[in-house]
Amino acid sequence: MSACCNHGPAQFDGQSPGFRRALWLVIAINAVMFVVEIVAGAIAGSQALMADALDFLADSVTYGISLAVIGHSLRIRSTAALAKGISLFVMGAWVLGSTLWQVFGAGVPHAGIMGSVGAAALAANLLSVVILMRWRDGDANVRSVWLCSRNDAIGNCAVMLAALGVFGTGTGWPDLIVAGIMAGLFVWSAQQIVRQALEERRAPAPPAHQHAH
Repeated sequence: MSACCNHGPAQFDGQSPGFRRALWLVIAINAVMFVVEIVAGAIAGSQALMADALDFLADSVTYGISLAVIGHSLRIRSTAALAKGISLFVMGAWVLGSTLWQVFGAGVPHAGIMGSVGAAALAANLLSVVILMRWRDGDANVRSVWLCSRNDAIGNCAVMLAALGVFGTGTGWPDLIVAGIMAGLFVWSAQQIVRQALEERRAPAPPAHQHAH
């Protein structure tokens, strides 16, 4: 598998039973954590938790798209990756905008809920990262799955830091700052996914034998 991913022009395109099983498992993990975090974020009044919950939802949807286009042509796979990159950018812009809006009327989030739920989400995402680790260097469609999982783990660490900041300062500013950073991470990753997808769309189609794994 590693030879397919890391050598030569033909990148791993997801055509592996192991990768499909891994995707289904990670989709389930993300769907469960979306429900947990969206409820906890509303109860705690945490913009960072709400942003992370939306990331879980987006990942569940985009991983489903990744699963659906496995085995299709490079153009279809890169188009799916392009759509995911654009949606990630839109989500980042929305989180950034809503965070700026909260600056003018934010209360103090519940640090205890933020910390405990953030820890649970971090454990879930680290498990996802471990599950997907061996497939992190594939085409844009495969790589976008890895980037989203990595972003989630970083985001959960940030939520826990925000909880400590809220607890230590007694204000909501750490929560808003972390939400803004997460929005920036979404936008940066979206740019990476879109750039690779556009490069793959412009590339000539490889010979048929390179699709075999």
